[in-house]
Amino acid sequence: MNGPLWMSIAFVGCMLIGVPIPWAAGVATVIGLHIIDIPFTLLSQTAYNAFESFPLMTIPLFVLAGKLMEKGGMSEHLIHIARKMVGSLRGGTSLVTIVSCGLFASLTGSGPATTAAIGSITIPAMVDEGYPKKFASGISASSGALGSIIPPSNLLIIYALIAEESVPKLFLAGLVPGFMVILFLILTSTTVCRVSGFGGKVDDDFSFRPLLRALWEGKWAIGAPLIILGGIYSGIFTPTEASAVAVFYGLFVGIAVYKKLTVGNVIESLKFTTTMVGTVLVILGSTKAFGQLVAFYDIPLAVQGFFTGFTDNPFLVLMMISFLYILAGMWMESIPQVVIFTAVLLPVVKSMGVDPIFFGVLTVLTCEVGFLTPPIGVNLFVSSRIAGISLEESSVGVLPFVVPYIATITILCAMPWLTTGVVEMFFK
Repeated sequence: MNGPLWMSIAFVGCMLIGVPIPWAAGVATVIGLHIIDIPFTLLSQTAYNAFESFPLMTIPLFVLAGKLMEKGGMSEHLIHIARKMVGSLRGGTSLVTIVSCGLFASLTGSGPATTAAIGSITIPAMVDEGYPKKFASGISASSGALGSIIPPSNLLIIYALIAEESVPKLFLAGLVPGFMVILFLILTSTTVCRVSGFGGKVDDDFSFRPLLRALWEGKWAIGAPLIILGGIYSGIFTPTEASAVAVFYGLFVGIAVYKKLTVGNVIESLKFTTTMVGTVLVILGSTKAFGQLVAFYDIPLAVQGFFTGFTDNPFLVLMMISFLYILAGMWMESIPQVVIFTAVLLPVVKSMGVDPIFFGVLTVLTCEVGFLTPPIGVNLFVSSRIAGISLEESSVGVLPFVVPYIATITILCAMPWLTTGVVEMFFK
């Protein structure tokens, strides 16, 4: 019997009738195991091995740290800094949203969390200033997606676990693409505002003195990424230890410095983290077993033959894979997408000489586009709820801001050294 065929039919069929991705992967895995007569204990053993990974601890700790920092008032200080940086330009509040999300992304590692933290403040401000609600929702959703590429990124951590690659290298490789997306988002937002005739300045002409004052007032907020990433790359602590440091830093600043973190906020942050991590573990356990079975059936070899049947040009293959990821992201959540497709496609691109660190960054970038596409666009749900509009309206508003991500993906596929070059400078 054709195991891969029946697994594919089961997986797709389950998704079409609304079965959650983890259970769909589990059903497909059970069918694959039954066909080749492997004990079903492989599911539990694989899940246990996935949960046993020490770097997995970084995800709940970074999620908790980001939530504590949000509740502790750091997001407000980051928005104030961003306002002094770009508030004097056309479309000031939209640009403040982009820069604030970029800054907050370095605290949390989650796209939806970044959208919620910054969008809850800037979307109402943009609406009050006359921006269309769909534009405000679109720019917040697209900027919030930066939380998944700018380190510390939960998706990069998950990719590192599946691909058995270095978390610090992946974090470092995500910096240049993150800055590229920020730049392209700023250019797109400024162009849309000029053409459409909305969005004025929200601050006086740029001056270094107010910016320096804002930086000083927000020194505890901008100190978080400096301590986290600085500690990792200086060798003071590992990424897992850095996530624990981030939690204590968030507690200290929120309670002792900004004095906005209450017992209720801490409990709410713990509940949010528990829900988030529980979801991640369920997804990771079943999809990791599915990925192992995919490798057992030599599906990557068949996929490689499919791509090379069209072309053996690495750039074209990477663009085809990116299109596949974006298409799948319209229907799949990002975590199972990373786990399943990494198991299938990483061996394919490695055989073509593609650096797995670069491929991890490309994977996460394409997943970010999935955050912005219905019907599973998580960022769109968050931003549309804040703006008080339908998902359809939010989807229209985000369309111009998908272009910066597509442009970044295309440039990186053509010039992978933009990511790997930075890594090689630090890890010789």
